[in-house]
Amino acid sequence: MEHVKLADWDKIQVGDKGFHGKTITETDLVLFAGISGDFNPMHVNKEYAKNTKYGKRIVHGIVSVSLIAGVLGMKLPGPGTVHVSQKVDFKKPVFIGDTLTAVAEILEKFTKKEGKLRFLKIKTDVYNQNKEIVTDGEALVII
Repeated sequence: MEHVKLADWDKIQVGDKGFHGKTITETDLVLFAGISGDFNPMHVNKEYAKNTKYGKRIVHGIVSVSLIAGVLGMKLPGPGTVHVSQKVDFKKPVFIGDTLTAVAEILEKFTKKEGKLRFLKIKTDVYNQNKEIVTDGEALVII
């Protein structure tokens, strides 16, 4: 069995950053529609989407947020992290073929319950291949 290294409170510093990137495919869109039940024609119907202001299908906005979960759970802070809350604003549409990069930056460290609960406030942004912010927000996690 592979040993998983858990997030280390003492090593995490304000200003630390983690990254996770992925090129979004049609398969990603279809799988997300299936798991979420969101078959809005803006996402799944090419003919419908041609006649919208975007001229083509857009990827579900929450897909970009899922990349944030990948950073928080696997990179920074990393395994053992519990995602408590997520504020998010969708700034630009995401299209099939876009390459997204989620960036997490530690803003604040604090404890509650006499140090038994360790919290991190984290800035969460997702950029497309043109370095435009498509999603921004803030997360609260416990490690």
